Amino acid sequence: MIRFQDLLLSEKSLHALARAGFEEPTPIQAQAIPPALEGRDVIGTAATGTGKTAAFLLPIIERLAGKPGTRALVLAPTRELALQIGQELERFGHARHVRGAVVIGGVGMEQQRQAFRERREVVIATPGRLVDHLQSGSARLDQIELLVLDEADRMLDMGFRPQLTRILQRLPRPRQTLLFSATMGGEVADFAAAHLRDPVRVEVVRSGTTAARAEQRVFLCGQEEKLPLLLALLDGDDLSTLVFTRTKRRADRVAKGVERAGHKVTRIHADRSQGQRRQALDGFKDGSYRVLVATDIAARGIDVAEIGHVVNFDLPHVAEDYVHRVGRTARMAASGRASSFCSPEEGALLRSIEKLTRAPLPRAEVPRDGEVFQSESARAAEGRAHQGLPPHRRPGGGPKGRPRSGSGRKLASHPPGRHGSPARAAGGGETQAASGGSARPAVRLGTWKPRRQR
Repeated sequence: MIRFQDLLLSEKSLHALARAGFEEPTPIQAQAIPPALEGRDVIGTAATGTGKTAAFLLPIIERLAGKPGTRALVLAPTRELALQIGQELERFGHARHVRGAVVIGGVGMEQQRQAFRERREVVIATPGRLVDHLQSGSARLDQIELLVLDEADRMLDMGFRPQLTRILQRLPRPRQTLLFSATMGGEVADFAAAHLRDPVRVEVVRSGTTAARAEQRVFLCGQEEKLPLLLALLDGDDLSTLVFTRTKRRADRVAKGVERAGHKVTRIHADRSQGQRRQALDGFKDGSYRVLVATDIAARGIDVAEIGHVVNFDLPHVAEDYVHRVGRTARMAASGRASSFCSPEEGALLRSIEKLTRAPLPRAEVPRDGEVFQSESARAAEGRAHQGLPPHRRPGGGPKGRPRSGSGRKLASHPPGRHGSPARAAGGGETQAASGGSARPAVRLGTWKPRRQR
């Protein structure tokens, strides 16, 4: 068994690891730290929650200790992940006098300008805010020796390639580059080939592999059944639960429904201020809130020791995001549960996920006979009847329940659910689009089966 002492780390780093409770390196740490200490470029592929942050921070601290000026740059896709990395740097780098500056949006720039003037050793930044500082002239990167691209696939998925290109143009060559990612798709591979030199490749798990200890399951259900299903699952245990939705508006609506059911809930998405997001995460960590409803902005960067249950209220459009969502539970040596809700129109997304993970997701029975499920379904039906909306039309769709203009889609009619619940309710989105402008045969909600792959 490999020990931290075998990785050629200094005594001060070993003491910092011991104080933090680290007993032995994870596989990604054991394989990535030695070549990083040698100055080699590294491509590290490992599932979220396997210790990638320490795998690049420890070599940074070892190499920069005693060197003046800003020598390392760590780029991360989200504010939350950047803040998490900053906290880890403080924990491991304090004894070596290696300081960090977290440069993110949503907060004032003056304190960040001061950190640049102080020439702190490590800058941890989101690409957009760092470009702002480069344009204003407050950031200088001409002494950077070591660049880290953390969650590189997510940065590219989020459209940060132009910002990354501008940043890389400001960095000196040669330099050492460490690229870490949970998945290694074609765009990431192309980016790595263009910007890394003869890298050491470390793949602890196959790209697209989810956390092994996560108990995964998928519920085939209608859109209007998703909120009753979520409330039924919450009623069945007392686990801390992270719920992912596709849009900000949907996150607000789901959080409202969860709160109405009596659960302590908070939410996080791009329209929330940095202070609100920080308060939500802190409250979720300390147990003030049992449920956190989030868009994919939270799929990376939530450092909570034990999230018992991750719920994909909506399946992600990008299959790789499923890996990151599930990675929020079953972190390190813990176990956890991951539940996904798949409506008929999300069948193609489910097939993409199963193709990426190379395994079918186990199907679970929707608890339609349960008291909580039936009660919420009846409440939603009453609400829709009170609004005078037909069962198959969703609120907010436009005049008299029609789809918003420009959608280019006609909604297919769906029959009531098994217990008479309408085909549209408070938590719902659109039904499956009609093909060629004509309605498809009616689908009985909750009984559909995905098309078998050939």
